[in-house]
This record gives sequence, structure tokens and C-alpha cells, in this order.
Amino acid sequence: MVTKKNWSYPDPKTTDPVEHRIQRFWEILPGFLTWLTLLGMFFFAWWKPVWAAVFIISYDLYWLYKTIYIASYSIMSYRKMRRWEKIDWLHRLKAIFKGKKILKELDEEIARLEKRIKEAPLFSKKRRELKQQLVERKNFRKRAEKDLRHRDKFLDWRKVYHVILLPNAIETAENIRPAIQAVLDSNYPKDKIIIVLAMEEREPEEKRKKKERILRREFGDKFFDFIVTVHKVKGKEMKCKASNTTYAAKKIKKYLEEKNIPLENVILSNLDCESRIHPQYLAALTYAYVTEPKRLQYAYQPLPMYHNNLWDTIAPVRIIVTGSSFWHMVEAMRPEHMVTFSSHSEPFKTIVDIGYWPVNVISEDSLVFWNAYNYFDGDYEVKPIYLPVSMDAVLGNNYWHTIKNQYKQNHRWAYGIENLPLLYRAMRKNKKIPFWTKVRHLFTMLEGHHSWATSSFILALLGWLPLILGGNKFNESILAHNLPFVTRYLMTIALVGLFVSMILSLFLMPARPRGHSRKKYLVMILQWVIAPIIAPFLGAAPAVHAQTRLMLKRYMGEFWVTEKIIKKPKSSR
Repeated sequence: MVTKKNWSYPDPKTTDPVEHRIQRFWEILPGFLTWLTLLGMFFFAWWKPVWAAVFIISYDLYWLYKTIYIASYSIMSYRKMRRWEKIDWLHRLKAIFKGKKILKELDEEIARLEKRIKEAPLFSKKRRELKQQLVERKNFRKRAEKDLRHRDKFLDWRKVYHVILLPNAIETAENIRPAIQAVLDSNYPKDKIIIVLAMEEREPEEKRKKKERILRREFGDKFFDFIVTVHKVKGKEMKCKASNTTYAAKKIKKYLEEKNIPLENVILSNLDCESRIHPQYLAALTYAYVTEPKRLQYAYQPLPMYHNNLWDTIAPVRIIVTGSSFWHMVEAMRPEHMVTFSSHSEPFKTIVDIGYWPVNVISEDSLVFWNAYNYFDGDYEVKPIYLPVSMDAVLGNNYWHTIKNQYKQNHRWAYGIENLPLLYRAMRKNKKIPFWTKVRHLFTMLEGHHSWATSSFILALLGWLPLILGGNKFNESILAHNLPFVTRYLMTIALVGLFVSMILSLFLMPARPRGHSRKKYLVMILQWVIAPIIAPFLGAAPAVHAQTRLMLKRYMGEFWVTEKIIKKPKSSR
């Protein structure tokens, strides 16, 4: 791989007249299309009610297909996640370096398991456990055979270091402690882990130093090193996560060079500061990294789950964050469509080569993927790690404060549409990425954000608008009489997706904490009844808001940090 000198991603604040016009066109386009769709619903329901009726039936059929599609992939992803959780990834990591010897050992073990299964009583628990072990060994045997084809390109896992980057601004030591504890509880060697607490200078000094003192006292000697950086916003930087992570990463680079640790031997996990990784995550991540010949050309993404405080937050928030988790589970089953989100991992050398994160953007998590994608001329992908990373759901001081904060968080997520003009500008100048590949990526991003902003409103309103605005002539037609029945019938079938979501949410749900009654399980089931009401207001509306402000040049001036409120458990009697 050839390193590109002086590489840089497009600047959203460009002063070049041509680039500025292109930037503004693509900033305006998403909001324009969204408002054209929303206002067009009312106009066509009045002007051409038959067209509107045909459109809504077609759209309902499309939504039915999409619902079944999402439900199917959610189930497959859930099953795969459960299989990965049962694997001893550190054992696999050590075993794969035995070379072809491991294939022979696995063949012998598979033969023994098959023999024991035949001897075990039919339908017994022991037989089921043996079958699970057999499936796991066969899967490992298949993967090991594939990986060993390029054994000469393996990277010695014992020389790999993990940098756990925890950017924070207003969070307390109490907020961050569980994330570091989760790393400590992992089954990966702690002498290969570096914790980086990336703080902001604008945080009051007394509070900042107290946080560092508490966490360093508790974890300072538990890892290879415990590093603290303090970022001060300068020049054209924004008050955003990207500028903080870039500052910290540059400090880490100097540190690694002083320690004579090759950058290629380092994996950077950029985590939300409350994220709790799965105990097997670092081992599974290392396995994926060291056995991949093109390891520098992959990002690595766990499955985001908002489980840390799921029992404490309110029903509308649980619906929103669970829906987000399902979507990322679906994306993990089609990696070619994946981009990095929230907490994820990258080769540190790749982060350095692409020039770190742009310091004047809000949505740094997906932008770092598109930066690397263009740096490698389209030969860059996300490799899913089918293990959960547990994060905080939004929680406020009261019900309405929680609703307000959830709206703000979704608005910040939806502001990721700011990537669209930057992606176009980057790919426009890259002649090595095929034309139709560029079109596919731009369309996928645009369609995804457009659907996010409009689908809920279309499904909620358009089925009735032709009847209300279409006039007497339309209302007397056969189509008008049948429209409510057809849409209701299609949406009733589509409820299978909601039912699957409800069932999977119960399987994914963390253990009931102390202080919560068993009766709350019933609430967790019944909450899905309000999903069609919640979706337009907490899902679509923030997306419309984000696209509109980008269209009108009312840019987000700084990264809104989600308030981290910890609810104390109630005492049990």
C-alpha cells in the first residue's frame, strides 16, 4: 500500500467559489427533497387524489417488503451474535497460530464430539450442549482453513496493542468508570491495552482534575498505560468530538513512536465514554485484524446496544434506541452497506495516514469511514464484529427532559447528512472509484436520510389525505371506498415486523436491575403499541429539522453532548 502524501478530506467551510457552490447544492438537496415530499403529499391528495391513492398503496407494499426484510435480517443477526458470544475468541486467536496443526486437532475433536453425541440420551441437555460445541468447532474449522490460506501475512497477535480512546467533555468519573471497568473485565491481556482519557480544556479545571484523579487512582496501574490528554479548541476547530479525538490521536502517535511501537501494530477503538465492550470484543477484534491480509483497509464495528440504563429510561426512548440497534444489526448482515457508527475500531496507522478526523464537522463517526474510503480509492470496508457494545440510552431529570434530550440526540445523528456534500466532493475528484459505485453510495445516503425524514409521515397521513382533500368526486369512487381497507390490511400484515421487534427486544433486554418490579416486563411489551405515534415525532421530525437547518445554512455550531444522568437504584424490600 502506498501512503498518499498531503492527503486531506474536503473542507465544509471551503472558500473556493466552485467548491462552495457544489457544497451548497448538496447541502440544499436533502432538505429540498424532503419538503417537496411532505408538501407534495397534501398537494397531490387535493389535485390528483387517484395518483396519491395509487402511490400510498404502492408505498405500503414497499414498506411491507422492507418490514419483512428488516425482521428477517434482525433474526439472523441476533442468532449470529449469540453464537459469537459463546466463542472463546482468545482461544481461537492463540490456536490459529498453530498453523495446519489446528486443523488436525479440530478434526479429531469433531470426531470425538460426534461420537459422544451418538452416545448421549436423545433430547437430553447434554446432547444439546454437545451439538452446540460441534457446530462451534465446525465453524472454526471452516474459518481456520480459509484464514490459513494466507498464513504468511498474519500479524503476530502478541505484538498488537489496543488503544481505548474515551473522549469526554461534561461526563463525570462515575459516568466513565463502567467503560474502563468493562475493558479491565475483558479476557484480553491488560499489558497490551492503553487507556486514553481525552478531555476538553473548556471543562472546569477542578472538575477535570478530580475526574482524572479518581480514574487514575482506580485504573492507572491496571493497563500498559493510562494516558490523559486535554484538548483546547483553536483556530478553525469546532467544539466537537472530532477535534478532541484528532488532538488525542496526535498525542498517541508521538507516544507510540517514543515507545518504538509500530503504528500498524496498534488498533484504535474510539468509544463513547460510557460504552461497555463485551468481554470477548478485544480478542475477536484482534483475530479479525491479524488474520486479514488487507487489515489496514478495514474498519471494525461491534453491534451497538443501549442497555446500560434501558430499564431506567422511558418507553418512547426505549423504542427509539431499540429500533436503532435493530437497524445496525440488519446492516451487519450486509457489510458492503455498513459505515462506522458511534463506538468502533480502526487501524491506528490508517487514522494517521488519512489525516485523522476533520476538526470542523459534527458527525465524525461515519465521516472517518468515508475519509478512509476515498483515501483507499474505494477499497475500504467495515468488518462487523458480531458482539454487542453496551451504551447509555437517553435519560433526563424527568419525563419531558428525557423526551427533549432524545430529540436532540436524534437531531445530532440526523445531522450526519452533512457527509453527503463532502462525500460527493471527495469522490468527484477520485477517478479510481467507478462511476456507478459513486452513484450507489450517494443515492444510498440520500435515500436513507430521505426515508428517515418522510416514511413515518407518509404512513401516518397519506392514507387519509386523499379522502379528506380529494373532493366528492373522488370520495364516491370505488378506489376511495377501498383505500382505507387496503392500507389497513397491508399495514396489519406489516405488524409482523413490529411483533418480531417486540420479541427480539425481550431476548436482547439486559437482566432486570434491583428496584424494578417484574411487572415492568409487561410495560416492555405494551410499549410497542405507541411505536407508530413515537416514530414521526422522535424519529422523523429531528431528521426534517437537521436537513432544514443544513439547507438554510443554520449549521450546528458545536457537538451537542448527550447528558449522562445516572439513576440511583431503588432500595428493595
